[in-house]
Amino acid sequence: MAESSKNVVKVIRCIVCPTGCSIKVIGKDDSDVTFEGYHCNRGLEYAEQEFREPKRILTTTMKVEDGTLPLIPVRTNEPLLKAKLNDALKIIAQKQIKAPIKMGDVLIENILDMGINIIASRNLEKNND
Repeated sequence: MAESSKNVVKVIRCIVCPTGCSIKVIGKDDSDVTFEGYHCNRGLEYAEQEFREPKRILTTTMKVEDGTLPLIPVRTNEPLLKAKLNDALKIIAQKQIKAPIKMGDVLIENILDMGINIIASRNLEKNND
């Protein structure tokens, strides 16, 4: 590919280590790209993942029935496709879990059929009133 035909598609800041490389994704389209500016293979892997199929850990809250609090913080046990975050949030918003809950309990199994679970981020006791 000639230098004049290259376009910077995106710049990604690597978060794998404290170096924080600024990685340029260069190419004419999304299918034919090169990565420049990374200092290790982990940085290259991160940039490729972030460019082609970005993922995030989802953190939010879920409604609780009979708990000492009305909501419990929850998260995914693995990163979820960024494009699916809103779909997952809609499902979580419709659910309500009964107390007591232990940190790490699976509250929603296999959300969006992606093999990813929604788990409790803290303990929550049952309300004894």
